[in-house]
Amino acid sequence: MQDPNEDTEWNDVLRAKGILPPKPKEAEITEDDIIGMIENTIEQKANGGKDMSKMGLDELDELEDSEDEAVLEEYRRKRIAELQQLARKAKFGSLLEISGQDYVNEVTKAGEGIYVVLHLYSRGVPFCSLVNQHLSQLAPRFPATKFVRAIATTCIPNYPERNLPTIFIYYEGQLRKQFVGMIELGGTNLTCDELEYMLGQTKAIESGITEDPRKERAVKDKMFAELADNNDW
Repeated sequence: MQDPNEDTEWNDVLRAKGILPPKPKEAEITEDDIIGMIENTIEQKANGGKDMSKMGLDELDELEDSEDEAVLEEYRRKRIAELQQLARKAKFGSLLEISGQDYVNEVTKAGEGIYVVLHLYSRGVPFCSLVNQHLSQLAPRFPATKFVRAIATTCIPNYPERNLPTIFIYYEGQLRKQFVGMIELGGTNLTCDELEYMLGQTKAIESGITEDPRKERAVKDKMFAELADNNDW
């Protein structure tokens, strides 16, 4: 029996009359497919089939004798920068207690490219304890940023307690932003997410929170207030 899929004139006549089904079309190869195959071939030739993103510096050094040295050297430089960035991020990760004597070295001389979040507090102000609690949670999540706290009067003699808590944001030793007092920090109901958002807006941390959580809280507070008014006899 003749193969109905065979490419013959007789089968073409039968297909034209609808006796045989149309010949299955071969999958079309797009321009993107061709480019992808070329790139895969080049990469496999250059690195012996290894995943470059998982290579260490020693392995990249071994590839410098390949045909595409310029590309490999550029990739190597990027990998070095990534590793240096990771090393720098591992530098911090906790909320450090400092005194007035430590201020210059720990804050104004923190180093190039370093953000410092400084919390001035008093043990006699309950809201300061809440802020310290939130900062203790944020510090390990953003280890590239230096989080420090200090009793206010050890850094600034006679600093008014009404201004506490106070958060100063420094970058490379320069004051960039300050939050002074309870009102600027959002009140005693301040959540960790809200504080994270506020610090993220100063660029002190790379927060993934892009919408102000305080807006949602304000809406909820308004709804609860309206419910309370409606139930007030």
